[in-house]
Amino acid sequence: MSDVSATSRTTFLSRLTRKVDRPIVIAFACIIALLLVGGMYSRSFMSPEYILLQLKVGAFLGIIATGLMMVILLGHIDLSLPWTITVGAMMACAVAGHSELGGILAIPVGIGCGVLIGIVNGILVALLRIPSMIATLATNAVAQGIMIVYTGGSSPQDSAPHAMRWLAAGWLVPGVPNAVALWVLIGGATMFLLSRTTFGRTLYAIGNTERAAYLSGINTRLVTVAAFAVCSGFAAFGGVLLAGYASKAAQSMGDAYLLPAIAAVVLGGTSILGGRGSYLGTVAGAILITLLQSILSVAQMPEAGRQIIYGVVIASMLLLYGRSKREA
Repeated sequence: MSDVSATSRTTFLSRLTRKVDRPIVIAFACIIALLLVGGMYSRSFMSPEYILLQLKVGAFLGIIATGLMMVILLGHIDLSLPWTITVGAMMACAVAGHSELGGILAIPVGIGCGVLIGIVNGILVALLRIPSMIATLATNAVAQGIMIVYTGGSSPQDSAPHAMRWLAAGWLVPGVPNAVALWVLIGGATMFLLSRTTFGRTLYAIGNTERAAYLSGINTRLVTVAAFAVCSGFAAFGGVLLAGYASKAAQSMGDAYLLPAIAAVVLGGTSILGGRGSYLGTVAGAILITLLQSILSVAQMPEAGRQIIYGVVIASMLLLYGRSKREA
């Protein structure tokens, strides 16, 4: 009887261990630790106003990381995020400046430009079989060149319309910034998409073994193109929100979001090799990176030091996931 009970306990613990996603637990533990460390430096770090502000700032990163997670689940990467963000912001502001109708079409046009970039990325990767790192890096360079030609190399003069400013910095629900509310809605939809729909399951299947997914009847090329389109669409939408928050677009405004977005996804437990990850982890990763940025800013850490920290974090998680996958 003792052997049976011991076996039962072992089985229960093993099942419980599988259900608990360790990276998510670690990420939330790090969030609490950062708040405690910040609270020791200043009491304002623990105030509801500060936490709400960090959630508002983190919402931009979280929305951008949402689409990137889908691409990473496939085992790919999207390095065109910086100028996809910028293109979405610039084109939305440019359309808004031409007419009153442009103010209504600004947000859809900005997102649409991002989706177009994503479709190009998906075609290069899925149909032409170009490695995603090379394909998206080339797309990023092309987008940068087009925007420089469009603006003449100077800072864009178009300002964000009222709708973009309200969406990014306004309040619809008392006490909840619109950016945070949007992130909650997008997060809920993404969790449903990944766990309850065929598209979500195929992302995991392709990330685990693309050939097996193809042989099982999945249109892997179409799913890959769709994932890149969604990724770039969310990136462009993040650019639209950032332009609304700052009241105008700026050149290279997306450069600061590439490494943090990758770090948010990886820190949340999504394997950079594909096939494994939870959106709740991405949420935790985005909040963690935002708090880390805030503390580094208060500590007056130079930008070079921040980039080094992000790089070390990503490299460490890559090493961890690479070992865990080989052991599995």
